[in-house]
Amino acid sequence: MARTTTKNETAIKPKSDPPLELEEIVSLIGPKIAGLRKAQGLSLQQLALTSDVSAAAIHKIERSGMVPTVTTLLKLAGALGVPVSYFVAEDDPHPESVHLTKSESRRPVYTPHDGLALGGISGSYRQFQAAAAVASMSAGANSGVKLLKHPGEELVYVLSGRVRFTVGNDEYALKAGDSLHFRGDVPHHWENLGKVTAQLIWLALRNG
Repeated sequence: MARTTTKNETAIKPKSDPPLELEEIVSLIGPKIAGLRKAQGLSLQQLALTSDVSAAAIHKIERSGMVPTVTTLLKLAGALGVPVSYFVAEDDPHPESVHLTKSESRRPVYTPHDGLALGGISGSYRQFQAAAAVASMSAGANSGVKLLKHPGEELVYVLSGRVRFTVGNDEYALKAGDSLHFRGDVPHHWENLGKVTAQLIWLALRNG
């Protein structure tokens, strides 16, 4: 039975949890990076290769022995498939089971590659097994000199334009309507073959 409050009593409202102090937020960055890296099955060397941040620096950051710069956080966030805000935001006690992305509210996804713009169309990579984006690949853009290699899988679907993916020793020329699904641990490279920007749906699926 509910208890009512008399005139001489004051209702006590439950206190909300105070926001995390700055020092605590900073101290959680390293463990969050380490936890996400291990959840995706990445070694320090693999994350270093995909993020362009040295393995030694990542190791120090994970052990809270060094505070990363914004640039370093952007690189690590892009390599791990999460927004940089993930590392400085308070943890959500209520994980998402459904995520809606409105066309006008797609969040930009960081990528170190010039000529490639990504608009996120999926929920948080820390709560779901897949991350997807609408990709705009400028004419002449490519993934660089270093071959890409990482755990998980990738699936690309070409909406418009012409692109080429090299996976292992094989080359695949893709046009509108074509798709390519491959394992990320096979060295790969991509480039825009055409003279106009290509549009793709790009899906990344992590291990486990």
